[in-house]
Amino acid sequence: MVVTIIGVGLIGGSLAISLKENGFAKTIIGVDNNPDNVDKAVRRRLIDKSYKLKKAVEKADIIIVATPVDVMLRLIPKILDLVDKQAVIDVGSTKVNILNAIKEHPKRGRFVATHPMAGTEFSGPEAAIPNLYDHKSCVFCDVEDSDEDAVELIKKMYQSIPMTISYLDAISHDIHTAYISHISHITSFALALTVLEKEKDEKKIFELASGGFGSTVRLAKSSPDMWVPIFRQNRDNVLDVLDEHINTLAKFRSLLIKHKYEDFYELIVEANAIKRILK
Repeated sequence: MVVTIIGVGLIGGSLAISLKENGFAKTIIGVDNNPDNVDKAVRRRLIDKSYKLKKAVEKADIIIVATPVDVMLRLIPKILDLVDKQAVIDVGSTKVNILNAIKEHPKRGRFVATHPMAGTEFSGPEAAIPNLYDHKSCVFCDVEDSDEDAVELIKKMYQSIPMTISYLDAISHDIHTAYISHISHITSFALALTVLEKEKDEKKIFELASGGFGSTVRLAKSSPDMWVPIFRQNRDNVLDVLDEHINTLAKFRSLLIKHKYEDFYELIVEANAIKRILK
């Protein structure tokens, strides 16, 4: 199996490692508009070869688009123009805009919308790691619009890692990712900015930061090149959950102002219910 990965950063590079190590892919072809990324990917042996887009698509059985989601809007239609029987997938964190961009494409059936739910706060080929996707969930969206053989091939690819497959329509996917992923990143960015504004002594942040603080602001290290396009494409859903989050923060603030610690206690007890879902 020949797999072409377009965008050889954390997500694409980590997929390359998994698919090569488990034997699913015999050859990994890398494409990236940054020559330094290609050079790093070759030196790290994330990819076997690098070609220009047209040749990389022609030689592949599967094409994985692992670029920022705004780039996908322009790139995926061009890739579909070039394919014959190859399967094309994205690994993006939004789906509605991407699928709307290709809904009338004559080769729409060769595209399978996927979202492997894994990642770290780091970026670039140097951030790619083994086992990033092991036993994680991968969401397939609107599979009824994809050719059955393409869906089955991509299922086999993800199951070879192995990942658990689930299915959503694109609208539901974007709503749920706003709740469980996108709002977490905005919260982390905001907390990091708050601490940097209030605590001017960087040495004290380093000395006093506990594991809890580190885990809470970990996502604030994430790349704006990746996340601003996600917020742009999923703006309405992110605004909806952000409004709710701001309202909840305002409740905590109001209770502190009024010294209503019993009510504060009850809010924390309500929040503890998340333990039923996240073990």
